[in-house]
Amino acid sequence: MPTVNEVMHLLEEHQSPSTKKTLMVHGAREPFFGVKVGDMKAIMKTLKIKKDHQLALDLYATGNSDAMYFAGLIADEKKVTKAELKQWLKAAYWYMLYDFTVPWLAAESPFGEELGLEWIDSPEENIASAGWATLSNWMHLQSNDRLNLALYQSLLERVQKNIHQAQNRVRYTMNGFIIALGTQLPELTERCIEVSENLGKIEVNMGGTSCKVPDAGEYIFKIQEMGRIGKKKKMARC
Repeated sequence: MPTVNEVMHLLEEHQSPSTKKTLMVHGAREPFFGVKVGDMKAIMKTLKIKKDHQLALDLYATGNSDAMYFAGLIADEKKVTKAELKQWLKAAYWYMLYDFTVPWLAAESPFGEELGLEWIDSPEENIASAGWATLSNWMHLQSNDRLNLALYQSLLERVQKNIHQAQNRVRYTMNGFIIALGTQLPELTERCIEVSENLGKIEVNMGGTSCKVPDAGEYIFKIQEMGRIGKKKKMARC
């Protein structure tokens, strides 16, 4: 079985100065190497890793951002516990970890909706942001008959009321929630488009990068035109 040292060695071998520079602009900080996601997946193939939950836990505990992201790719959603997900979120110090790595794994676990609803009530930006991201991913994975329409409609009204006053990254993932809801629950598609139009532009500080906040209404309308409303994913992680 691959060891932490073997994975760390390969991550270091695949470091990219340009990728590292870009990630630092977005919020990553030392220690990390700057490894492209495509190279991480190549490392997984080299080491013949599909799921290795203990290795994932050990890598995440290093505090190295590349190792933490890699850990999310190999963690076992059937073995992960609520306590482990909460610990991971506590250690997730920038948005690639708290908006993607942790929510992806949480949404694939049996605890996605439960944790998402818990996290969105947190006063801490990273936790609340992860909560909305988790719920968005949960919707993409679950059949619609398992989603409580009244619950998600109430969450939409909550987003409409609070998004402009929410913390920076929370505004981003709340906007993503509108997109997820509008593209997954056909009963609320038109309502989500209407809410987006009424909200207008969602301002999010993207750290001086060229990244933009998608217009939720326009995005949902495009998916609607393509006839892909309600199309589910097999997994959240990528």
